[in-house]
This record gives sequence, structure tokens and C-alpha cells, in this order.
Amino acid sequence: MLRNKTAIVTGASGGIGSEIVQLFLENKAKVIGIYNAHKAKIDSRIDSYKVDITNTKDCEAVFEKIIERHGCVDILVNCAGITRDAMTKRMTEEQFDEVLAVNLKGVWNLTRVVGPHMQEQKGGSIINISSVVGIYGNIGQANYAATKSGLLGLTKSWAKEFSYNGGNVRVNAIAPGYTLTSMLETVPEVLLERFSAQTMLGRLAQPREIANVALFLASDLSSYITGATIQADGGMRL
Repeated sequence: MLRNKTAIVTGASGGIGSEIVQLFLENKAKVIGIYNAHKAKIDSRIDSYKVDITNTKDCEAVFEKIIERHGCVDILVNCAGITRDAMTKRMTEEQFDEVLAVNLKGVWNLTRVVGPHMQEQKGGSIINISSVVGIYGNIGQANYAATKSGLLGLTKSWAKEFSYNGGNVRVNAIAPGYTLTSMLETVPEVLLERFSAQTMLGRLAQPREIANVALFLASDLSSYITGATIQADGGMRL
């Protein structure tokens, strides 16, 4: 499905990011992983780079390396993200700034170089991994919700910008519900059961189910979809 396509996946060592890497490989894509921690979790079959995506110059430099080595980029999945949860009255400036730097500025840093490149080659797919928290909000996650909501605005803006004048770049977002990754490891079981009960399907998502949506948006099966947000949340009811 992705044969002869070159894809960059950020957060490639994370729960959802690593599943996207695996699924893209299974579908014959050439995959480039961007990570900032947990190198041991990076698939040895892919070309990978350790990058601080909050640093604009580092993102520009790694993009130049990727183009020099691979020639083009057809798919960008902005999957890197962190949480620093706290009630607003207790949240520190550092907690707020760190989440915005990774989850929002980091996405901007890479897309600002990849998007115009795709425009020049007259095609590409950019996929931003948002969250249902960016749609519904969540107690104790004001910083995270702000970034994930911000990604939805970026998605719509970039869908317009990068398709301008025949650019033919599609930009979409995925808003996963609660997904069984390491981000939920510290969440008490009673809360996980409550989250499950809040969905129409009565369970939490598996990372592969989110990766399946990314595969759809990366492929030509979604050739007439842009500026959209797909909520992969099991029918969440809040």
C-alpha cells in the first residue's frame, strides 16, 4: 500500500509511534524514525535519528540529512508527545512550557521544512497525532489539551497552505481515545475501567488500531481527504 513511499515518523520509539513504524514497514514503505529517548525500542530495519524536535536548527539539519540520503519525503507522521500532568493551580511554568515545546512547537519545527518540500514535489501526506483530550479537555491536563487542540488548528491551516497553487499536500489529524501505551502505566486500574466504560465499545484502544488509521491517511485510499480529524476513540462519551 505504501510501496516506493518514504515516511518520517516522530516519536518512533513510543507506543503508537512504534506501531505506525511497524505497520508502514509491513506495507513496504521506507521508514525514517525520529526519537529522543529509548533507542533500544527503535526497529533496527529503519533509518533513525535522535533529535530534539523542540530545537528548530536540529530539525532543519536532520531534514537536510534525510533529503541527502533518501531524496524525498512523501509522508510525515507527527507522533511525538509528552505529558506533564497537574491541576492548573499546581502546574509549574516548566511543566506548561515543556509540553508546549514538544507537542506543538516540535510539530511546527518539522512540518515547516517538510511541508514546503512536499509542495514542491506536488504531493504528500502529513498526519498529526492529536487526542480526544484536545477536543473534550481533561482535568489536570490543561497544558496537554492546549497542545492537542492546537494541532487541530494547525491541521486545518496547513491543509489550506500546502495545497495552495497545486501543492496537493494532504494534512489530517487523528484524535485517539485512551490507548494502551506506556502513558497509561501510572493510571490506576479503577480509572482505566472508568475510561473503558465511557466508550461505546467498552474498551480502550490498542496502538495498532491507531496505526491502522495512520496507514489509511498515509495511503492513496484517503486521496480526497484533507483538513479532517478522525476520532479513533471507540465512541467516547464524556
